[in-house]
Amino acid sequence: MVLIDLILSLPFIFLLAALVSVSLYIIGSKISPKFEKTPNKISSYACGENLEAERFRIGIQRFFLYVTYFMIFDISAFMLALSFNVKGFYPILFSIIIALSLLTIIPTIERK
Repeated sequence: MVLIDLILSLPFIFLLAALVSVSLYIIGSKISPKFEKTPNKISSYACGENLEAERFRIGIQRFFLYVTYFMIFDISAFMLALSFNVKGFYPILFSIIIALSLLTIIPTIERK
């Protein structure tokens, strides 16, 4: 009984997972094909032209918009999944609240 409690303990499982992942990494690095790093191998190719890298700009407003959508749909899916056993109008009411919140967010986004 004590051995099973030790095997099922959280630190033992964490160490076992870390050991397996490190061993898979080491085995993968040993059996992977090795390539010689020459300038031709590591340079980018675009029709023979050397193109300068452009700075990638992230629209932070669009990022927060997608985060907001994700949170709304994630929380709504979680709440609706938990409300299947509830009888009555609570799941429908929650769905209506979600739809109204989305309807208030979408017009403010299109104005920008």
